[in-house]
Amino acid sequence: MDEQRLWAPWRLSYIKGQQKEPAPPAPSSWRDGAKHDCFLCRAAAEYDDQPTANERLLVFFRGAHAQGVLNRYPYSNGHLLLAPLRHVADLGELTDDEHLELMHTLAQTKQQLTERLAAQGFNIGLNLGQIAGAGVPGHLHWHLVPRWPGDHNFMSTTAGARVIPQALDELWRVLCGCD
Repeated sequence: MDEQRLWAPWRLSYIKGQQKEPAPPAPSSWRDGAKHDCFLCRAAAEYDDQPTANERLLVFFRGAHAQGVLNRYPYSNGHLLLAPLRHVADLGELTDDEHLELMHTLAQTKQQLTERLAAQGFNIGLNLGQIAGAGVPGHLHWHLVPRWPGDHNFMSTTAGARVIPQALDELWRVLCGCD
């Protein structure tokens, strides 16, 4: 087998546990109950109608009760997170309006990924609590992971690597219709 190099420099800080970037200025106002060290709460507080702020935060959708954010450390191309705007840890804490908007957003975003990225399948996951694998155990969020034939075949098995063929800023422009 020929040696090939895959370059994914954005993963190194995550692997080393050094994913902290310089702290941006604090939002002018936080939502009630927000945790200031939660990236989903920051995205909910800083969301703006200006695309540049949303691109920095990787926010591609904002509704009355829910938001969509690109996963900064994706499992595969197009890996997204859908979360309530409020900092809540459990399904039972969501209001009926939050449940409804999150499920509608999940269905609409899945359709967008089908149309815009030609995804042929999906993994949709929700990890409740740190023991279950929640990386942000205090802020409920769904993972929406598009799939294609052969997308994680031999690379995961032989090299312990995954190939993400699209840059996050490019994916953000596709989802926002800015391309």
